Amino acid sequence: QVQLVESGGGLVQAGGSLRLSCAASGNIFSINDMGWYRQAPGKQRELVASIASEGTTNYAESVKGRFTISRDYARNTVYLQMNSLKPEDTAVYYCNAELITTTLYRRDAWGQGTQVTVSS
Repeated sequence: QVQLVESGGGLVQAGGSLRLSCAASGNIFSINDMGWYRQAPGKQRELVASIASEGTTNYAESVKGRFTISRDYARNTVYLQMNSLKPEDTAVYYCNAELITTTLYRRDAWGQGTQVTVSS
């Protein structure tokens, strides 16, 4: 069993900040990439940011310069610092981890999602 538990979502005014956290636990041997996706009502899920095992980061154009992804390797935790939030950032944010279990299976694990709402 592998679990990804997210926290940190909420309601914020435009221009404000939020920090999302996602902790992975369970039968994990190693984690490769970790990332954050989001899905707004009526839209497809999209990649927001990702961080590879060696630390390389990747961002959607719409969040570059405003969001920062980071990772605590010892705690199997990934963070998303979101600054200068805009109403169009409103969505359910999902954590993702590409990992290998202790039984050496590759898994693409997802969190349950956390709502981020930015008011104008």
